[in-house]
Order: sequence, then C-alpha cells, then structure tokens
Amino acid sequence: MHRRPLNELLRRYRAAWPDELAQVERFAAFANEHDDCLLRSCVPGHITASAWILSADRTRCLLTHHRKLGRWLQLGGHVDGEPQVELAALREAQEESGMRDFTLARWAGADLVPLDLDVHEIPARGAEPAHDHWDVRFLLVAGRGQELAMSEESTDLRWFADEELAAVTGEESVLRLPRKAAKLRW
Repeated sequence: MHRRPLNELLRRYRAAWPDELAQVERFAAFANEHDDCLLRSCVPGHITASAWILSADRTRCLLTHHRKLGRWLQLGGHVDGEPQVELAALREAQEESGMRDFTLARWAGADLVPLDLDVHEIPARGAEPAHDHWDVRFLLVAGRGQELAMSEESTDLRWFADEELAAVTGEESVLRLPRKAAKLRW
C-alpha cells in the first residue's frame, strides 16, 4: 500500500501544528507499522478521512447525525485504499452532503495541511470487532448556492453556527475543529 502521500501530509502537519508532535508521531508509527492501514480490513484500525465543512460565507459548519453512532459529527469515512486521503475526504463530503462544489482550504502555504488528527474507537457491531479510526481531517469550504441531500448514513444533516455546537455535542474531537479553524489565516 502506497503511504508516501500520507506520510507527507503528516510531515506538513508536524510543521504546522508543532504542539501536537505526540499525536503526529502516533499516526506515523501506526501507518508505518501497518502496510494495509488505508484499508478497512486492517484489523486494529485504519486511516479514515473527514471534512470540517464551512458554509461559503464561513459562518456555519455542517454536521451529520450519524445513523450508526447516534451522534452529531463532521462528515467523513473510510479511505478504502485511496493514498491521497484528502480525495477520500472530498468524496465523503460529496456523498454525505449531496453537494459537489468544495474548496480544500490551503492555509499554511501552497501545500495542503490537514486541520486535525484524531484517533477514536469504533464500537463492535455485529461481526465487526471494535477498532480504531485514525482520522485525518481537512478544512473544506462549500461553494455557494448548493442544496443539501442527506445520505442513508445519516438521520439528520444541518448547518450550525459555532455557538450552537455545544448544544448538540460535547465531543472534544468535534468541538476543537472550529477552534482550530478560527486560528488559521486563509
């Protein structure tokens, strides 16, 4: 499995977010220890990609109420072998929102840098054992004038102002995304 693009994203992330060195090192170690880390068949866990989506005017963020997990989350999912995980984040954003037009925010220069890295456990479900999702998160801005269309993976799909987020989620892994996005100059 070709992990060079992932390792390059992690290198750029390390430079952009120096206070998160321990998290970057965990990600790099996991990716280097598992040749199949980009596939959901990687038993201990696998790389996933998600998108913190802002409205075109950058005043609201898009969350989905995840059907299986029963929580409000950013949009995203499995990379399914895609070595350029940002393309998986775009694909998931399109599939789960019904929108097609997004801009990947490039905020630390010309090269793409993820907004966040997060490791979270996915509970066992049916024959699938509990495992970790090693989530690489990107900042996307939706193009103007697009209608939302909810996928089967969701029970709801809605735009929220930052100040509304605490009313729908207490998950630090979600709540830190607007804080990090607010720090960026792009």
